[in-house]
Amino acid sequence: MPGAMAKLQGFEFWEKTLKGARYVVAPMVDQSELAWRLLSRRHGAELCYTPMFHAKVFVRDVNYRRDNLYSEVCQEDRPLITQFCANDPEVFIQAALLAQDYCDAIDLNLGCPQMIAKKGRYGVFLQDEWELLEKMIKLANEKLSVPITCKIRVFPEIEKTVKYAKMLEKAGCQLLTVHGRTKDQRGPLTGLANWEHIKAVREAVNIPVFANGNIQHLSDVKRCMEETGVHGIMSAEGNLHNPALFEGRSPPVWEMADEYLEVVQKHTPCSLSYVRAHLFKLWHHTLQIHQDLREDLGKVKNLESLANVSLQLKLRCQEEIAKGVGDPNTSGGLPHWCCQPYVRPPPKEPGSENTQKDSEVKGAKRALEETDGATDSLSKNQQRRQARNPHKNFRAGLKLKYIKCEQCDNPKGNKCVFNLCRACCKKAALKEVADCPGHGMKFKTKALRAAAELENSQISGIQAELPSTPPDQPVAQTVA
Repeated sequence: MPGAMAKLQGFEFWEKTLKGARYVVAPMVDQSELAWRLLSRRHGAELCYTPMFHAKVFVRDVNYRRDNLYSEVCQEDRPLITQFCANDPEVFIQAALLAQDYCDAIDLNLGCPQMIAKKGRYGVFLQDEWELLEKMIKLANEKLSVPITCKIRVFPEIEKTVKYAKMLEKAGCQLLTVHGRTKDQRGPLTGLANWEHIKAVREAVNIPVFANGNIQHLSDVKRCMEETGVHGIMSAEGNLHNPALFEGRSPPVWEMADEYLEVVQKHTPCSLSYVRAHLFKLWHHTLQIHQDLREDLGKVKNLESLANVSLQLKLRCQEEIAKGVGDPNTSGGLPHWCCQPYVRPPPKEPGSENTQKDSEVKGAKRALEETDGATDSLSKNQQRRQARNPHKNFRAGLKLKYIKCEQCDNPKGNKCVFNLCRACCKKAALKEVADCPGHGMKFKTKALRAAAELENSQISGIQAELPSTPPDQPVAQTVA
């Protein structure tokens, strides 16, 4: 490929194409869309990633490509890296080739720890499949006209993490982002990221390294760079709660909310769910106090209404400031109406029963466990669901056995006249011009109706062509 030889690599790529970017907005599903990226760039971000795209869907669905990347082309939005999740080298390359003209690099997601990633076999759940990853990155490095980068999570062992990073570098990765948490550190078990792992990777590889994890303030950015020696800092949650993080400011929330909504208006269409999610995170601390508006923010159905709820929150905060009302909800000494990080609560100690509510929940679980022996083999979650819906059946052996369609493996319709599934029934009914009441197919009825309408129109046409008959003259004489 002619362009592949000319593309920049490693530090040259970071310095020239990415302009030595140090402050980076992370790829976030449904959250790092164009409007948010532009807002972040206004307030100190030097490099942004797109949300994570599913490579298989990106290749298959032209609407998915248009809605998620092609329609978001903007000169202000550079440098930009597009991220994909994938587990098939050929599919990954096809998706990357479709995206490479709209960005400055392609990133392979090897860090997503969510259950949907486990089910789809991508993200961090590929971190043990080194042969596959090596093949994917090598192919991308050979075929693409832009560099290939990776975002990873660490192994519990520093040595294995370093070996992993060096394998990716050798395969052709030109920039590595290291999230200092393991695969199991997510949700209530998130905990702190380990910067020692990041430092060890930085010292072991000869490509630029970005650090991710524990970034809540600009002071954290500077401290992480000093302690690890990385070339850039990536922020996800910290950026969502304070898009001015890289400026070292904690502005009033309404300042960021108003500016974000203004950008959204200029760069439509932007999914309402994205906007709502951003407002929930920006106003997180204030919504703990004004619970009624939290409910309103979740219910409204258009952008104008979302903006109106944000305005009400702004007015309430300004009223509190004017009255000098004390702020009972502070984080790091900041009032609730200032942009500030969300501090995730630590997991509860096993066996702790701190509140009456906890005891009630445990009592409810115990009551479920003490029901008749029919629920013994069900999980606690299944027992709770069955308590809400007594007819719910979780036992595979007792589930109804469906009769298969005579032409495929799908279940046949119970009332199908052809003993077929809906898709096969439609083909059969169309071919035989027949009806199937069970599947609502009415090809025969429609054909008869169309024939009747045609016959009626022909009769009407003949009657229209007949000469008019005088009232006093017999029809037979007129015809004669």
